[in-house]
Amino acid sequence: MTQQGTQSSRPPRPRSPHFPPHNAPRVWFLTIGSSPIAIALARQVLDHGDYVVSGVVPQDFEKREGQCEDFRAFLEEVKHTERWRERLRVVGLDGRVIGQCQAAIAEAVEAFGRVDVLLGNTSEAVIGAVEELSQSIQTITLVQDTFETNFFSNVNIIKAVLPTMRERKNGHIIMLTGVTGHLGTPGLAMYCSSQWAIEGYCDSLAYEIAPFNIKMSIVQANMEVNVLTNKMTSVPPMREYLQAENPAPIARDIFSSLLDKLDRVNNPSPYPQEEKSPTDSISTTSPDATVHEPTMGDLLSSDTVTSLYAPLPSVVKSSLIAETVHALTAIGGHDNPPARHIVGLEGVTAVKEKLKTTSEELEDFIEVSNAVDIGRPYDPSVMASIDAEAL
Repeated sequence: MTQQGTQSSRPPRPRSPHFPPHNAPRVWFLTIGSSPIAIALARQVLDHGDYVVSGVVPQDFEKREGQCEDFRAFLEEVKHTERWRERLRVVGLDGRVIGQCQAAIAEAVEAFGRVDVLLGNTSEAVIGAVEELSQSIQTITLVQDTFETNFFSNVNIIKAVLPTMRERKNGHIIMLTGVTGHLGTPGLAMYCSSQWAIEGYCDSLAYEIAPFNIKMSIVQANMEVNVLTNKMTSVPPMREYLQAENPAPIARDIFSSLLDKLDRVNNPSPYPQEEKSPTDSISTTSPDATVHEPTMGDLLSSDTVTSLYAPLPSVVKSSLIAETVHALTAIGGHDNPPARHIVGLEGVTAVKEKLKTTSEELEDFIEVSNAVDIGRPYDPSVMASIDAEAL
């Protein structure tokens, strides 16, 4: 058979998928459109000429709960900006409900023809030591709720969008996590573990969808960015885990201090305020003791399960999220996006130190493993015969 005949008998090579230029209009799907990051991102990409589908939890939107007031203000802004008006679609989406995920993606495709970039930014933080989360049925339920929100909500929307991206042989999935996906943090065990879970899922998924030209990127923001821009829930503290007894679970104290500082920015006092130590009580019956008025940060030490959103002033909010929003707009829909991006030098340094420690531990592991291996000399012929038998 001639060379020409051999070539003609081969199946035709599939055509290369079309890669839209980075500056072409893209269709973004934001799983939680009411978060500060999603609102700022939507403003930027709408102004750039892109299209946006923003998901909102129907119950929260109707009851005006959470951050929906900020989102309503954004919708008013869109209504009065003609070049944005026809390029934004709001869909009801509770990611924990698979049917809502499928309906939301279908509505996005019907409105704009496709979904180019899916941003999974559904996230909530539960603050409390592991033992504190085992105090009651309510706190135990919070553990499951954390995974339902941070893990399964994102998994459900990914599964809903994959068929349309696979059919088009084009798409980009971005999962917004945090450096907590690398670093364990005392007092945030459930939050960190849910971040590790979704990152492991996405790392595995990336290999499965690569043949369909669907990209996968993980964007890790600083811990404060994700926690302060989403709902945080605190469980009642146990005396054994207060700072005076156990300084390890510091997350509660860190965020209590941050909430107090944010509250002072929103409500400046004409009188200088004394810094409150972790051992100070809110009130006391002793006439000689100093009385401290309850503060925003005290809510995280309440004797009941407490949920709240950080009172972020506009200036603080824009500064806090600016770098993350810039990274998302630069990465989203790019023809060669990074598989992982850590936002900010501080986060990069922290993760680098963690990986350095892990690498050193692996070297120790190799030495220990060699020490307990069978002590006879290595025989290549024996190993070859074992490999042949295995085959």
